[in-house]
Amino acid sequence: MQFSSDNWAGAHPRVAENLTRRTAGYDAAYGGGALDKAVAAKFNDIFEREVDVFFVGTGTAANALSLSLYNPPGGISFCHREAHVIEDECGALEYLSGGGRLRTVDGAEGRISAESLDRAIGRFVPTFVHAGRPAAVTITQATEAGTVYSLDDIAAISNVAKTYGLPLHMDGARFANALVALKTTPAEMTWKRGVDILSFGATKNGCWCAEAVVLFDRGKAEEFPFLRKRAAQLFSKSRFIAAQFEAYFADGLWLETAAHANAMAARLATAIRASNNARLAWEPQANEVFAIMRKETMQMALAAGASFYDWPPPHGFAGTIGEDETMCRLVTSFATTAAEVDALAGLIG
Repeated sequence: MQFSSDNWAGAHPRVAENLTRRTAGYDAAYGGGALDKAVAAKFNDIFEREVDVFFVGTGTAANALSLSLYNPPGGISFCHREAHVIEDECGALEYLSGGGRLRTVDGAEGRISAESLDRAIGRFVPTFVHAGRPAAVTITQATEAGTVYSLDDIAAISNVAKTYGLPLHMDGARFANALVALKTTPAEMTWKRGVDILSFGATKNGCWCAEAVVLFDRGKAEEFPFLRKRAAQLFSKSRFIAAQFEAYFADGLWLETAAHANAMAARLATAIRASNNARLAWEPQANEVFAIMRKETMQMALAAGASFYDWPPPHGFAGTIGEDETMCRLVTSFATTAAEVDALAGLIG
């Protein structure tokens, strides 16, 4: 009963098999090989236009380097107060950008609103040297609260960013989960709604170590390779990242794995609604479920072999949590089984 994180899941068998298959023979290093180029072309197909793709090893690197690309001296990037980029990346942007900063924006259930973003950016006068200057906006899709930005949400946030001349970055660590939740296309969820640069994550959704920075703003493509190299994220045998993406995209595997993870989260949410010892903190939309659970029930479930985390209530949480209760986060993955969900349902029921 593993619900700690989708990072805890292994690699999908088809990804692992393809990695083994691609170990034979020779191919040019540092992204110049035939497989790297073929996978880059596949990204073009997926996003319905020419894009520039740069493989990196971690989501943290993808996010920090994406924002560093747009960061001038004194630059400030705007994110949700509980975004992964500010809560869980150990100052990577500040370090890799040489002093860039993050400014938080409020919003319910992990999402910033266009109105709150406008107020946050509007506080800064770009010519006032003492405060610094706005540099970029970043949103997380799906969010750290298991919710997703709608297409209209993304467009509205992009409009605010463009009003101030700022690029919009999307942290897509759970990109596929959001995509299938919205029943849309990669193009519609990104550049058609004003996204300039994307951290495209596959590790959480069945790969071993496969992340990419996707540039829709192709004018920045000459600069990014130098940032990546300086940050030690240029892999010599990058074909092994490409091999993971090759299998990930083949026959729609990436959408299949994300749909399964989301379906397991929905099944878990149904069980929580039926429980007398737990309730949903809010409605999940992707593959993360947040529940308010009796402490006694949580401890009993953990002792019985379930694995998940208690979780601090997010800023602005409007619900109530009793003294004998705690908030918990439960994450499903491509490897989660219905039997695991049902077993946990039996424990908390």
